[in-house]
Amino acid sequence: MARKRRFEQLEAAAATTKDKPIYVNPVQQKVNERLEDVGKQFEGKGRTLLYGVAALVVLAIVVLIFMNWSKRADAEAQTALGRAIETATATISESGPLAGSTQKSFKTEKERSEAAIAEFQAVADKFGGSVAEKAKYFIAVNKLNVDRAAGIQELEGLAGASSEAGKLAKFALAQTRVVDNRLDDAVVLYQELLGMDDPIVSKDTLNFELAGVFQKQGKNLQAADIYFKIAMAASTARDADGKSIAWTPTATEAKKKLEAIDPERAKEIPDPGASGDTDGSGIRTIQM
Repeated sequence: MARKRRFEQLEAAAATTKDKPIYVNPVQQKVNERLEDVGKQFEGKGRTLLYGVAALVVLAIVVLIFMNWSKRADAEAQTALGRAIETATATISESGPLAGSTQKSFKTEKERSEAAIAEFQAVADKFGGSVAEKAKYFIAVNKLNVDRAAGIQELEGLAGASSEAGKLAKFALAQTRVVDNRLDDAVVLYQELLGMDDPIVSKDTLNFELAGVFQKQGKNLQAADIYFKIAMAASTARDADGKSIAWTPTATEAKKKLEAIDPERAKEIPDPGASGDTDGSGIRTIQM
């Protein structure tokens, strides 16, 4: 189920720099557009992901932070990282790109991941520091399609860091724990992220994923409590003018999940747009 999603305040956050103007190049623009397309398809669905798409979904989260990262990197490092991300999110097509197209295309996800790993490794080797750490994160999630055990091991090594890349690695690691049916371990990781002031991934998304794990464990009461809180918060949220704020896809899905677990409790939550001043577009406020 594909839902339309906006990433509110992304451009505003990227434009808020106290030091110098942000270097913007065509590669970065293409990457942002492609990542946003991927995010519209996958982010916030609240499903356990198959091995083949897990890395791609984790990459989609980068649309929320890529420009925040890039404003702190020099132009050359930013361009190199952007090109590698472009490779990591390139089209998969057995027939190759259309005639005259300049977009990258690969026949399999494994082939694409192998190419991306090589590019990210070159970035890590050349620039070092925080740029290298980000590149290593991308290497790890792409390895989930090439050598899954090695990818998980590298995510484990990165997940202990308090940096942005470390937090994203912990989120990716939690997803792999769910796929591997290591549900108790996944709960611990999601709860650690929820305990952070700024876990990078939105807390609604983290709570939604945590509730999904509880459902798998048969803890429907705990899952229902989380779904209820997400949906009720969305229904009572108001802007500065006192008007209702449009529900996010995550909140909408949370209510549907609650309806399946506890239909009577779900009835306590007003439907999206009931007040007549929401557009149902799923706007989310992202804190950078």
